[in-house]
Amino acid sequence: MATGEGHARGRKRLLLINEFSGAIGDLGTFLPHVLAAITVVGLNPTSVLAGFGLFYLFSGWFYGIPMAVQPMKAASAAVLVQEMTPAEVAAGGILIGAVLLLLGMTGLIDKLAKITPAGVTGGIQVGLGLSLSTLGLKMVGQDPWVGWPVLIGMLPLLTSRRFPASIFALVAGTILGFLMHPEMSFPHLSLGPEVPELLLPPLAEFKKGFFMVALPQIPLTLTNAILVTAALSAELYGSRAERVTEKNLSLTMGIGNLLAAPLGGYMMCHGSGGVAAHYRFGGRTRLTPFIIGSILILLGIILGSDGIRLLRLIPEAVLGGLLFYSGVDLALASKNIREKNELFLVFTVAALALAINPAVAFLAGLIVGKCNGGQA
Repeated sequence: MATGEGHARGRKRLLLINEFSGAIGDLGTFLPHVLAAITVVGLNPTSVLAGFGLFYLFSGWFYGIPMAVQPMKAASAAVLVQEMTPAEVAAGGILIGAVLLLLGMTGLIDKLAKITPAGVTGGIQVGLGLSLSTLGLKMVGQDPWVGWPVLIGMLPLLTSRRFPASIFALVAGTILGFLMHPEMSFPHLSLGPEVPELLLPPLAEFKKGFFMVALPQIPLTLTNAILVTAALSAELYGSRAERVTEKNLSLTMGIGNLLAAPLGGYMMCHGSGGVAAHYRFGGRTRLTPFIIGSILILLGIILGSDGIRLLRLIPEAVLGGLLFYSGVDLALASKNIREKNELFLVFTVAALALAINPAVAFLAGLIVGKCNGGQA
């Protein structure tokens, strides 16, 4: 009996280690966008971190799997390039949330899913995965004495359950960062509590929010965060992902953004790259989003701005290593497609996604699929 109890405790510890590893596996996508937005735009750190944390907790509870919560990437690019104000960011988030909620409630998103061939979804997965891997390598190359040892050191640990690769990357990479950069220092931390900032944008801010944020983001959200995320979740988790439907993804993102934006939160989505990252590094249950969600809430409410300084200690080259391997996993997710017509569609859409963007690739894929008799 004692031996059996010992084995059971060992399995529980192993499960917790792997779920924690999966929880931090998507930091490569999450941190660069969030840290840049808080620094450049001046968003309230507590509003942003707590918003992501709460949405992670809800997503874990509702979907029952390691559902990702990520910053919206096209919107982030616009926010940073245009140097938008917090009010304009809030307006963009409200508009995106309203559109996604409408698509889910009217059933339009289901109709879009039905007319989309599998090769189109697979092609976008490949294109996005290769894009993430390429970006990860660039981040690694910016600090090679930290990035390359971490990237190579992660390789033999990718299948390890006792010493997961993402935990190695986080710990070893941060220590290596301090050794390679003696100017780095641990920040002085002061405990909160901090509170989110209420932010109700005036009507004048919605024009820029629509054209600069919502318009470029919505096509990417429809493809990556809805169609591809639903397909990938079904492939990775089978019947456990029964709630991960196109309609539900549209509804939860719509509601999440409508609630977060007026409280100073950032635009959030369920990215397929994040789902791949959580799975790649060991996440298998709802514990994964519960862990990362709780960490973000505590950092936001207890530490606030100091929480951001703490997160900045993780070298960008380390985040690049996480991003590289999760991108490879996402690109390989369409490996089961065998039919010649569908493979042609996959490669065509992937090439367009890399060369232009996923939205153009999606529209072109629908046309090519229709001409070649592709089936949804």
